[in-house]
Amino acid sequence: MSAPSNTLPDDVGSLRQRASDLEAENEKLKQLLRLKDEMIRLMRIEKYGRKSEKLSDEQLSLLETEPGVQPGEIDTEADQADKEAGKPRRKRRNPQPGRIELPAHLPRVEELIACTPEQCRCGQCGRETHVIGHEQCEVLDVKPAEYFVRVIKREKRACRNCPDEGISSAPAPPRIVEKGKLSDALVIDAVIRKYRDHLPLYRQSLAWEDDAGIAIHRSTLCANVMKAGELCAALARAMKGELFATGYIQADETLVGVQSGRTQGRNHQGYIFQYSHPQGIAIYDFRCSRERAGPREFLKGFTGLLQTDGYTAYNNFDEESIERIGCLAHIRRKFNDAHKAGKEDPRPLEILGRIAELYRVEESAREDKLDAEARRALRQEKSVPLMAALKERILELRQNPKVLPESLLGKACNYALNQWERTARYLERGEVEIDNNRCENGIRPIAVGRKNWLHIGGEEAGPKIAGIISIMETCRRLDINVREYLLDVLPGLADKPQSELANLTPTAWKARQDAAA
Repeated sequence: MSAPSNTLPDDVGSLRQRASDLEAENEKLKQLLRLKDEMIRLMRIEKYGRKSEKLSDEQLSLLETEPGVQPGEIDTEADQADKEAGKPRRKRRNPQPGRIELPAHLPRVEELIACTPEQCRCGQCGRETHVIGHEQCEVLDVKPAEYFVRVIKREKRACRNCPDEGISSAPAPPRIVEKGKLSDALVIDAVIRKYRDHLPLYRQSLAWEDDAGIAIHRSTLCANVMKAGELCAALARAMKGELFATGYIQADETLVGVQSGRTQGRNHQGYIFQYSHPQGIAIYDFRCSRERAGPREFLKGFTGLLQTDGYTAYNNFDEESIERIGCLAHIRRKFNDAHKAGKEDPRPLEILGRIAELYRVEESAREDKLDAEARRALRQEKSVPLMAALKERILELRQNPKVLPESLLGKACNYALNQWERTARYLERGEVEIDNNRCENGIRPIAVGRKNWLHIGGEEAGPKIAGIISIMETCRRLDINVREYLLDVLPGLADKPQSELANLTPTAWKARQDAAA
């Protein structure tokens, strides 16, 4: 861009200054163009590229615990990471996918296939051949679900000699829905299919009609499922004391559409917050907004450690009883975005490599099954110097005039330094994880589910659905068969006093089962 000749100064010094100013302006325009290119590239990657971040070796064990992830996906991610790092291709976990061991606990039903009449005669002498053995193979088979009507007949008794005594009937069995037409097993099956398998109720209704000729309107299904949700919400409230007693909570949230009168012509944007312990209890809390009042109300009375991302709603916990811990995975994510948007820039990849070293320390602690104190000692020895060097490098990048604050790399540096004090606290706490990825893994099924059932039918349904998901996720983490648990606990739960619910939570139920075994 050149200026008109009549505006140029006459002396050489002024000309040089003008040229310098134009060069600086030109460099600034180039930087702005690079920023725009970064943003466009990142938008294209988010829309058309891979949705998951590339995982390195030290994070694969975390992915293994994620629900819905198959071993083949982990191997694919690992091969991609090894290829980019120049490592040899790793051996597949199951090189013969067809040669799987079928579950030993399943019953075996034998099917005998006889030889043809031609095979029963010797081709040379014509005599009858004899059976000398069998060629045997096993295949996993299925029998479609069998539906039937259970006729419940309660005995009635009366004294023929004393008609004034009246008639007495056998007590009715406890039910989830009193006088309902659907059994407890069918109601729980609908709950599990929707909130674990993400199959909407209208699809379940259609499947029953197509497969078994059973016409159950989805409104009937919904009423029964919401009754179960009401009971699960009561159990979730009883679980709150168990969660607080751990002294360590990870928190995260996700949005969900809600049919509400708050907005006209579209779904209201509600939120489901998750509060959980990495090795156990997970409680979901439905809110109509993302305001800080939600976390503050839920965590009232909690004393201990709270690990979250940088969301500002968690910033106003002034109580001395709550200590905030940051999440290194969110810091990594910012630099990963900068790397994806600017592949030619080696600096974000350098930071990712430094963070990977911290995750290797965590992987070593998991492999050695270290307790909290031993893990803290390992972090003090290895992770503390790595964190110090990482912070120093991030400071250098932020102070570099070529790294604009508006760029993705600049934003990543600012986010990391703003969250540094809280994130580095994990070094002093052996019981604390390096990130809250396990909490996020518990949020992802909700994201999968809302793509199928789209929205929550009303604000009053939100807490009930949150209660169901709380039970589902807690049972998954505690390795509890959720169907067995719900069938044992939900019938008759509405008639039990609040004081008894603490003995019916998944944790208490599992303890009784283990003791009985």
